[in-house]
Amino acid sequence: MHIRIGYELTWDLPQPTPMILTLHVHPSRRADLIEPDRMQTQPAVLTETYQDGFDNLCTRLVAPAGRFTVRSDALIRDPGTFDRCVPEAQQHPVETLPEETLVFLLGSRYCETERLMPIAWQLFGHIQPGWARVQAICDYVHRHISFGYHHARATRTAWEAHEERIGVCRDFTHLAVAFCRCLNIPARYCTGYLGDIGVPPGGPMDFSAWFEAYIGQHWHTFDPRNNQPRIGRVLIARGRDASDVAISSTFGPNVLSGFRVVTEELKPQPQYAAAS
Repeated sequence: MHIRIGYELTWDLPQPTPMILTLHVHPSRRADLIEPDRMQTQPAVLTETYQDGFDNLCTRLVAPAGRFTVRSDALIRDPGTFDRCVPEAQQHPVETLPEETLVFLLGSRYCETERLMPIAWQLFGHIQPGWARVQAICDYVHRHISFGYHHARATRTAWEAHEERIGVCRDFTHLAVAFCRCLNIPARYCTGYLGDIGVPPGGPMDFSAWFEAYIGQHWHTFDPRNNQPRIGRVLIARGRDASDVAISSTFGPNVLSGFRVVTEELKPQPQYAAAS
């Protein structure tokens, strides 16, 4: 399967503004790119790409005053398979976890484990540790939060999402990640492309959020917003929560005046036999 991915983001800036952009396909998927996801800017500026502490590809630049646009158009190869389901995956005792997973047990800016700990153990402490427990968390979050684009708020935390019972995909993900960590399951926040492949159209295209839980000696994908295996996820970045994987960090006043994301399956072209 081939998937067309891309974006066009526009800011209005009253002054030259440094930016960090996290928009490149994650290095774990770079080999699948058929057409590279080169970032283009208008006006043209110098850019520098680096790999952050979570192995995400980030771009540094200084945007000039006025209207500034970044865009990309790429093609990626995807196996076209559903998210893997491994019901037998077991939870690991904390003392046996690999060192690199331990940071994903800790509370973070948007995932207040201290506040949610009693609720997590009351709701899920009786459930079999491992896949069943993580899935129970996703089922609860999926039912508990009402999705709506008009509910988006960049400052909403996992605790606030639980109390307000509204949100967008990042809020579903923050709450599920926080619950997992409360129950000693390493969980990391993911952002990327997820098109409406194999499902009815779900509204305007946007970047999506999901998470990965470390059980059964592997990181496994879970998606409390959709709460069903999906086809065609393209990872951009992983981190502790949304603050680590923000698509843009702007160091000055700005207005995001244009936002467009493309994620669509390219259908095979029909083959016609040559006339004899």
